[in-house]
Amino acid sequence: MRKPANTMVHRLPITKARINLGAVAKRAHLSGEYFILEKDGIPIAGIMNADELEDYLEMQDPTFRRAIAESNDDIKAGRVRPARDLLAEFKQEDTRKRSTKRRQR
Repeated sequence: MRKPANTMVHRLPITKARINLGAVAKRAHLSGEYFILEKDGIPIAGIMNADELEDYLEMQDPTFRRAIAESNDDIKAGRVRPARDLLAEFKQEDTRKRSTKRRQR
């Protein structure tokens, strides 16, 4: 979730941002740039990529944070397995279900 060190943060008067809102939104979306909007030199709002904002808001949810902490505990305790093993298990279950359905016909 952390942005690379070379991410640009721009400070912009809110009046200039209003005039160029389409371009500002496009740069935030495509380039991952941040914009701090100022009124009389005072920062009042920010613009960032919507996906990143959703990630940020999700991280503020205590339930989500708890799930991440539990997941990290599982990793530390070795309660993990390779994804290919899990996918193989799903494939076996799917094959069994299909063969059962064929027999029932």
